[in-house]
Amino acid sequence: MTDNQVVQIGLQAFEISMKIAAPVLLTALILGFIVSLFQSVTQIQEATLSFVPKAVGCGVALLLTGNWMLHEMTTYTTRLFQSIPTLLGS
Repeated sequence: MTDNQVVQIGLQAFEISMKIAAPVLLTALILGFIVSLFQSVTQIQEATLSFVPKAVGCGVALLLTGNWMLHEMTTYTTRLFQSIPTLLGS
């Protein structure tokens, strides 16, 4: 296995992890910004007001994109396992 192959596998793993994490993280970011803006405008500083919408939003994002996430992960894992013979043969 060469250095280039190791770097390529690492880049693919990083790319798939970013793709899988993006829906939940973007949902939390957008909802956090909206709630923060609402709290600034109304001057309501309640901790649960910022936590509950983000938790619900992340749960909904997982429900909506969970199937896609699972498909992406299994596809990546299958491709990685299929490439093992070629990696070891070099």
